[in-house]
Amino acid sequence: MKRSILVVAVLGLSVFSLAAQAMGVDVHAFVTSHADVLAGLSLIGFAGETTLVNPAEIKAALDKISDQTKELGEKALAEAKKSGDMSIETKGKIDEMLVKQGELQARLQEAEQKLDRRAGGDDDQGVKSVGDVVTGSKEFKDYVAAGDYRKGFSFPIKAVVSITSDPASAGATIAPDRRAGIVAPPDRRLTVRDLLTPGTTNSNLIQYVKETGFQNMAATVAEGAAKPKSDITFDLVAQAVVKVAHYVKASTEILADAPMMQSYIDGRLRYGLALKEEGQLLNGSGVGNNLNGIFTQASQYAAPIPVDGATRIDILRLALLQAELAEYPSTGIVLNPIDWAAIELQKDSTGAYIFANPQSISQPALWGRPVVATQAMSFNDFLVGAFKLGAQIFDRLQASIAVATENEDDFIKNMVAILIEERLGLAVYRPEAFIKGKLVVIA
Repeated sequence: MKRSILVVAVLGLSVFSLAAQAMGVDVHAFVTSHADVLAGLSLIGFAGETTLVNPAEIKAALDKISDQTKELGEKALAEAKKSGDMSIETKGKIDEMLVKQGELQARLQEAEQKLDRRAGGDDDQGVKSVGDVVTGSKEFKDYVAAGDYRKGFSFPIKAVVSITSDPASAGATIAPDRRAGIVAPPDRRLTVRDLLTPGTTNSNLIQYVKETGFQNMAATVAEGAAKPKSDITFDLVAQAVVKVAHYVKASTEILADAPMMQSYIDGRLRYGLALKEEGQLLNGSGVGNNLNGIFTQASQYAAPIPVDGATRIDILRLALLQAELAEYPSTGIVLNPIDWAAIELQKDSTGAYIFANPQSISQPALWGRPVVATQAMSFNDFLVGAFKLGAQIFDRLQASIAVATENEDDFIKNMVAILIEERLGLAVYRPEAFIKGKLVVIA
């Protein structure tokens, strides 16, 4: 509303000033006697460009302008009635005035738009507007101090505001480039399950009869002599089926607003379950609700023959020999990736790799057995064995996911519990089929 009054006042004063001048009114004398009014009007021209003008001063000047505009308009109309129709020169000036009126209206509209943009907060103090530059210039201050408002003044305006990515400029128009999907951490390669014989069970307990002793008394017998007796002892071994599980909570809003989120959560939960399973299959303690892992039950390495200065490669070959002497030829070797890299990097006196070929794309293998490098095996530890013959995994419940809201107060909070679980058992039939030990003896 206030801006509208400014527009009307300025345009009205422009119209009547030109008309009064055309009719012979001494506009110069009027302006000279009302210099304060014209000074206020000068500031109005920069009202949309600067924040240095006091709104109270503009209002006071506007009140004076309104009163004098009415007085000047009445005088100009009286002169027009007295002299009759306006002359051609006056009409031309009025036409010129109308053109200037349109230009002034466009400028005022631009100023109002700038005021609207600034209404939300203070402008960046580091960037001056055109109005700030003009009203703060020496030329404008000298012009106001001189008081001769009949003459104008010119002031060159350079590009004082550049369009940049600053939030105060065009920064808000730049849309972020959001990439699709979620960047997830890497997954460990899981391999231990693949080494074992698979199986299923419908019970919570796995039992099997194991031969624990065999006294072989077989011998040649003379005619009519008594036959020798051999003894065999057995033991009933039981392995409990254990449950591996975990869950996360998510709001119904995020699952509805980001449909891919549920599948992502499902994938991460499955990976977490498989990671824990691999650790249990290999290193389970067998205490409490834990599997009795293969490494836990494996036989301790004892070199069948002495080898001076045995290297990692030598130790692994002797471990294979130990398993073979127990009548369980090994089918695989499990190492930590650091240990396997150390073996591959061994060189002879000429600097050539002993057996590794950097250009080879064949699968890791040593002494004719596949090598499985996994971080589930601790650094400097090794495990060799007849995996298919010596152990079997039993799935009671394969990994399954359940989603529910009937947990605690999830229903009234629009929360969802996403749970994944599995049940499995491990039977290590022949612990002597597996050999474990250290690659490097640390003194």
